[in-house]
Amino acid sequence: MAAPVIQTCHVACCANRTPKVVSWSKRGLIAFGTCHSVALYEPRERIIVGILNGHTARVNTVQWVHREDCGPETELVSGGSDNNVIIWTNVGGQVQTPVKCVGHTAPVCAVDAVYLDSTQLLIASAASDCTVKLWLRGEGDGKVECLQTLSFGSGFMMDVSLALLPGSNVPVLACGGDDSKVHIYVRHNDQFQRVLALQGHEDWIRGVEWAARDGELLLASCAQDCLIRLWRLFAKAAPPSQEPHPEAGQGEPALRLKEDLFEVAENGTCTVFAMSLETVLAGHENWVYGIHWHPSYFKDGKVQQPLGLLSASMDKTMILWGPEEDSGVWVEQVRVGEVGGNTLGFYGCQMSPDGSMILAHAFHGALHLWQRGHSQEATWSPAVVISGHFNSVQDLSWDPEGEFVLSVGSDQTTRLFTPWRRKGCDQPTWHEICRPQIHGYDMQCLAPVGRFQFVSGADEKVLRVFRAPRNFVENFANISTIPLEQLLASNDTVDLPEGASTPALGLSNKAVFQGDLASQTSKGEDGGYNSVSDQYKESYFQPLTLTEPPPEDHLLQNTLWPEVQKLYGHGFELFCLASDASRTFVASACKATKAEHAAILLWSASCWRQLQSLPCHSLTVTQMAFSPDARLLLAVSRDRTWSLWRRQDPAPDGSTESHFSLYAHTGKDTAVHTRIIWSCDWSFDNKYFVTSSRDKKVMVWGHGTSGDIIGQGTTPIRPCTPMLDVGDSATAVAFCPFPCPDNSYLLAVGLESGGILLYKWRPGAAEERPTGSGGCWSKCGETDASQSHTLPVKRLRWRPRAGRAGQHQQQQQMTQAGQGGREEEEAGAWMQLASAGDDHAVKIFNVSRQAVEQQSISSD
Repeated sequence: MAAPVIQTCHVACCANRTPKVVSWSKRGLIAFGTCHSVALYEPRERIIVGILNGHTARVNTVQWVHREDCGPETELVSGGSDNNVIIWTNVGGQVQTPVKCVGHTAPVCAVDAVYLDSTQLLIASAASDCTVKLWLRGEGDGKVECLQTLSFGSGFMMDVSLALLPGSNVPVLACGGDDSKVHIYVRHNDQFQRVLALQGHEDWIRGVEWAARDGELLLASCAQDCLIRLWRLFAKAAPPSQEPHPEAGQGEPALRLKEDLFEVAENGTCTVFAMSLETVLAGHENWVYGIHWHPSYFKDGKVQQPLGLLSASMDKTMILWGPEEDSGVWVEQVRVGEVGGNTLGFYGCQMSPDGSMILAHAFHGALHLWQRGHSQEATWSPAVVISGHFNSVQDLSWDPEGEFVLSVGSDQTTRLFTPWRRKGCDQPTWHEICRPQIHGYDMQCLAPVGRFQFVSGADEKVLRVFRAPRNFVENFANISTIPLEQLLASNDTVDLPEGASTPALGLSNKAVFQGDLASQTSKGEDGGYNSVSDQYKESYFQPLTLTEPPPEDHLLQNTLWPEVQKLYGHGFELFCLASDASRTFVASACKATKAEHAAILLWSASCWRQLQSLPCHSLTVTQMAFSPDARLLLAVSRDRTWSLWRRQDPAPDGSTESHFSLYAHTGKDTAVHTRIIWSCDWSFDNKYFVTSSRDKKVMVWGHGTSGDIIGQGTTPIRPCTPMLDVGDSATAVAFCPFPCPDNSYLLAVGLESGGILLYKWRPGAAEERPTGSGGCWSKCGETDASQSHTLPVKRLRWRPRAGRAGQHQQQQQMTQAGQGGREEEEAGAWMQLASAGDDHAVKIFNVSRQAVEQQSISSD
């Protein structure tokens, strides 16, 4: 079997902003909804091991189907805003066969499932259409039928939980909703009937969950009244008529809890069950959104259920509850949480199968993982976990050395991802180690200027320039294992501040120097303040020494980059940015509906002064790119045209500044594309550039087949090849920065459907083959359904260096061991491609050069 051309290296994503969207399996996999997909995360290896694509809208709820014998789960149930419930089978194996349950008329908000026997699976789903539906998947073809629809009028059920009654195969359903009651349903004659409505909560119920222990069922419920209530369901020894009267005997009546009774008939026998309140847990100071029982396990021939309950609240804390050994009173055993930041609280919680790790997911999608120490059982510490944007990723870029990726998104953040090699691991894993910018506007674009400096644009008129603090450079050296001396030798690291912080009422990251930290320490020790401003200091930055990726609270407060410059000049919101390889110029463009606003502004990257305005287009410029030799600037626009600007040498009058003039462009009469041109890029040798459009076409331009460098040819710029029809709107395109052995060029094309295609283009091949044969284009790879984005690809960027990021340490070891040839072979065998999507994901792919060549040969 041929090796795949494209392999997924990393997926940066986070959980959706819904309460029931994370579930932890017995095999250790964490499943969580991210945009329209379900991600499978391995917390010990710290990698995404699979992506399940099937929903067409946001995934709202995810639940593993637990087995009665506590074995590893193979099935997963999810519900989404597309009104569908999907059953995923053989999860973790070679085949995933999704089965859709279609019937709800509004978004599904909660699901649960239980095995009735070895062949039947019962699923319950709650949706915003004020119903709870019960589905049954039988044996044979695996088809699902809707057994029953429970209607709640105008009320909503927020959560559902299924279990089997003690000592029987009769399923029991618990529903909690906006009427502050827990509704209990029991199946009778193939229909579910309500037997109890448990009262006690004083606000909307957000979570319910069953647990089986010692022949009884325990039900936990949490609500917006900040309380958790535990209920006990058990079989009565005698029917109600034979119960002793509560006032029987001498003296005062016995004090006992109220019991709600109901009867269940099964196989001709009638059993009486009772349900009573076990305890009320009060400890949270805000709404309790999530609860989760300690996972059960199989030991000594039977299932063991530890008495432990985890809860998550909007007060930014998780509490692990359990009964005291002596009294049996439920008390708080462990409390963990997030301190500081401008975030809201936790939406849900989960616990690892062995109880050694606990996980919470927050309002902004971030996962928070805590791990119990080995030496002291009561000590819990934050652990490394995956992170990513919680809204559309608009732009990304590699640093000039190809060691990290910067991305910006509509979640108003700029994030930095880099590989981290753990001790004892052969391959590095990618992580977010820095969040340089947390803004108040949706981010739109960025452009690196050197290794430790970048310019970003948002839905505002101002460009902002950021520079890395010294604390980041030191931590980056620790995590990436690149020598600090090597990083500090760069000109980018001269006079760096220590860190940055954001004032309480500001949007600008303020630099924090070593002197500021020293003065804060001295004032704190003296205990005196000279002014009110000293007492309420603006700097929340605390320098950190990191040897591993930081947790979410550190990312929010201690990894900001100081803002060194603001650039004013645009009249509308920024849309795209570009910088040249020589770190001389930055070009910017904003949203425009008129030609006067569509002009490109050119800035000096040394003094940050506006140099020029380059008018040509009549609508928004969608993307720009400087040529690799920094002599030309290419721009494409919504007006379906492109423009090419050539750099002029400084004038002989002594001026040291270069200027750009219009060299070539297409107009309404000469335009080839018939729809918006979304993207453009340059070939590594400056001989060609490529454009991609909503008209599903990709076109390569240059001075014909002469092979002249653009700007130095004698013939006009024209299409060099027949148009490539990719079958869908081409929203992103990128030339690979390395030549192919047969003198062809490798291109990556991103589609509106989320797929990524790889094509090889050979100049002159169109003349060698008949017209329309497409001989100059050969498809050599594409992402499969699990690798593709689920929404439009916004940007594609190739790593500027061959090889895989994070492999420098391994290459150095090869060199020291006298295996320099293997080092060069490793670097030349792989290329890396980064993609940003509307589906909130940043993806990094490994592309095999050998597989590309083999695929292109077979396609020819």
